[in-house]
Amino acid sequence: MLTYTIQPKGLVSPGINTCQGCMIDVIFRNVLDILGEDTALVIPPGCAAQFSGCGPESAITVPGIQGNLENSAAIAAGIAAGFRFQGNDHTQVVAIAGDGGTVDIGLQSLSGAMERNDNILYICYDNQAYMNTGIQGSSSTPYAASTTTTPAGKPVGSKDLIRIVMAHNVPYAATASVSHLPDLRKKVKKAKEIKGCRVLHILSPCPTGWGYPSAKTVEIARKAVDSGAWVLLEYENGKVTLGRKPAALGDVAEYMSMQKRFAGIGEDAVATAAKNVTDRYAYLEKLAQIG
Repeated sequence: MLTYTIQPKGLVSPGINTCQGCMIDVIFRNVLDILGEDTALVIPPGCAAQFSGCGPESAITVPGIQGNLENSAAIAAGIAAGFRFQGNDHTQVVAIAGDGGTVDIGLQSLSGAMERNDNILYICYDNQAYMNTGIQGSSSTPYAASTTTTPAGKPVGSKDLIRIVMAHNVPYAATASVSHLPDLRKKVKKAKEIKGCRVLHILSPCPTGWGYPSAKTVEIARKAVDSGAWVLLEYENGKVTLGRKPAALGDVAEYMSMQKRFAGIGEDAVATAAKNVTDRYAYLEKLAQIG
């Protein structure tokens, strides 16, 4: 019987069955390309779970474990503690979880890891709902977005994860987007070189849950950054540094109109969303000016 093996280019196998237009595999490929083979991953149930595994069916060629939805940071902290006991201070211990497993059920264990300043890198790929289990709303779902649990549109805004992270005084945290890969790679590289608890919050639009053509993922993500609906920033040693100012700050109407999850919302809701965006950016600008 003829058998053959496909050798992956890099540390992620070539045939990953993410939904069309999903960029999670792009995140994994770029992150692991920077971190290298000396990496151990913790991945909870969710869209990224297909990247975990302990046998030949695994999509990654570095050690990994699939834990529970609520304790990715705790598992990563335990692995890092084990490495430290062995005298290993070089292996990168990385947890990669979605927004549901981070901003909702996983927030307590992440908060504990940040408080202790455990030597882990925590990455949240944010598609702004529980996409893997039926597009239920999460704490990261934005104002007015429709999900299966907020069919009329979410009546409140989202938790501001990066500000929660800042409150823990971690040595490094940053936001990134799949539309700005050089920026993402730069931040992963910086996080790799820092000890302690580091957090990356990455926007990863979902064609299935957001309702747009799968070829538009990068365009949608770029519109989010250009309008200020997603702000690129870094937090290092207590200082906030903003990326380039959004080209059309507060102009969220076009961004929202490209997604079915915002279909049917009125002008007042668009105006409220725009005000939320500009108010948040003004607040972040003040933090950056404090220095």
